[in-house]
Amino acid sequence: MKVNNNIEYLVGKKAKLTSALEPFNSKIINLLDDLSKLLNNDFNNKNFPDLKALSFFCRKKNILSLKNKHEIKDSIRFGLGLLFHITPSNIPTNFAYSLIFGLVSGNSNIVKVPSKKFDEVEIICKSINHILKKKIYFKIKNMITIVRYNKNDNELTKKYSAICDARLIWGGNNTITDIKKFETKPKNIDIPFADRYSISLINSEKFLKLPEYKVKNLVKNFYNDTYAVDQNACSSPHLVLWKGKPNIKAKKKFWLYLNDLVKAKYDPPLISTIDNYSRLASDVIKNKNIHSFKSLNKSLYIVTLKKLYPNLFPEKTKWGFFYECNIDNLNNIDHVVNRSLQTMTYFGFSKKFLHVFFKKNNFYGIDRIVPLGQALNINLIWDGYDLIKILSREIEIK
Repeated sequence: MKVNNNIEYLVGKKAKLTSALEPFNSKIINLLDDLSKLLNNDFNNKNFPDLKALSFFCRKKNILSLKNKHEIKDSIRFGLGLLFHITPSNIPTNFAYSLIFGLVSGNSNIVKVPSKKFDEVEIICKSINHILKKKIYFKIKNMITIVRYNKNDNELTKKYSAICDARLIWGGNNTITDIKKFETKPKNIDIPFADRYSISLINSEKFLKLPEYKVKNLVKNFYNDTYAVDQNACSSPHLVLWKGKPNIKAKKKFWLYLNDLVKAKYDPPLISTIDNYSRLASDVIKNKNIHSFKSLNKSLYIVTLKKLYPNLFPEKTKWGFFYECNIDNLNNIDHVVNRSLQTMTYFGFSKKFLHVFFKKNNFYGIDRIVPLGQALNINLIWDGYDLIKILSREIEIK
């Protein structure tokens, strides 16, 4: 680790463009597999489930599976060149996934991690540095530069923006707008991962038919989608839609089971209590669409809405604050589907049914539809972007 003026180099010493590689280069896959093993064996990682998830994602078997889904036969593809990643401050491991996107698509990378220090960031960078000491990764070493500097240091952001071939910008809408003001190469590609929100859809009738152990598993999946990241991830649900008539009993059972899990496992920051109470008070005063509300504990607030309406979320919820609404007709989802809706997790509907339903309705928005428990499962198609195709170029030969 090297500190130079206002910049701290966590991995690498200087941003450097090397020759672009083909996507899913074998050495890159092996490097990621080494990282997976090192993270998985690190004794300290037992306290960081997000590191376990990262380890699982970058193992060789998973990367090869992703390769099989993205491989385009008889085409010649190489990375764009040098990528600049501006990563968010609320998800400690996000920078690592962004780096993986850049590496598997064949690119050199400058990754800006949050200025706030997270244990996870230190562990990952330490592991990468250890792996890059191997001679077999001599050329790969120059493809990875990870830096930390103050987010208000516009000169560094301006410098990196000017030399890169693409930028992956993770953050709020205002952050993205500000970064887009910096001059880039004429052919630079910007991939913005802006403010998004997500929802859950639960079939009440099928939920009530579940045996006890499956109810617990389903609620645990919902907990992992939300509380594991303090509901900060764009893919974490903020609104739960209940489809079916016997929804009162289903809702009561679901929230009580979740409450037991939250009390047993969740350790929120002190500010969450104030934030949740303030949001509820503001909603009660301003929102005329509230049917009822309840707080089962300081980290579980449920606001029941009378009906769905456009622009439901001026701000995302967090710390265990959820809206819910009953729907008799699935077409009513249209009221909350817009370009800001990223993920819908679901239970009680077949994949085939959802495929037909969404293809028929052609909603303006929603990029992911996954079962409860898979909200945080990041992929090479994210926010509607096929990252391998966008971050690589194809050479046409006729």
